[in-house]
Amino acid sequence: MLEGVEQNAAVGPQVYRLLRDRIIRGDIAPGARLSEAELACAYGTSRQPVREAFIKLSEEALVEVRPQRGTFASLISVPAVQTARFIREAVEADIVRMVAERADKAAIARLDACIADQHRLSAHSSGDDFMRVDEDFHRCLAESIGQTAVADHLEGLKTQMNRVRHISARKFSRAGLIAQHEDVVAAIRARDPDRAEAAMRLHLRGIVADLPEIVAELPHCFTGASALETLL
Repeated sequence: MLEGVEQNAAVGPQVYRLLRDRIIRGDIAPGARLSEAELACAYGTSRQPVREAFIKLSEEALVEVRPQRGTFASLISVPAVQTARFIREAVEADIVRMVAERADKAAIARLDACIADQHRLSAHSSGDDFMRVDEDFHRCLAESIGQTAVADHLEGLKTQMNRVRHISARKFSRAGLIAQHEDVVAAIRARDPDRAEAAMRLHLRGIVADLPEIVAELPHCFTGASALETLL
């Protein structure tokens, strides 16, 4: 039985969350067939919570329900990744400008702590653990200016992008990502909004550089690869 389902709590939301996380992390590969019966058995539940999870995941374009054929983890949409990156850059560029103008010592200390966590996990941790502290850094920026709701909204927009970021975290050096975060914090500490914005834009455009190599190596995991010819 897979770990994670607590029988004394509502099972449906747990199954949905666990499947969603596994798809985004890549534990369930793009294109993999998902068996309602097998998952129900693995989670120790009836088939109904799994069926409900499939419906919600299909609404997020994370699974594809094919009549008479079954349910499959969706391929990663290159256009969706590019769109999410574009929106995220626009929003976080504004956020980091505001942080550079407003951040107090406590907020900067939190950002420093996030980077310390990244250094600690960079060498030997899994890509999933590193992704978690990477997300903590970006969320901390939004929270430091009272924009937690914006961070929550972005999270819902970037599911396809996060699938690529998990691949990237396993494939590429993490030292460069940490250095880019350090550049952002250095600009914030210097109270330089223009420099902070430029550093953030450079950081978030990294996925544009990485994506063609990832798609070339794993073409069976992606759809809409022709969109790579369009520069955002």
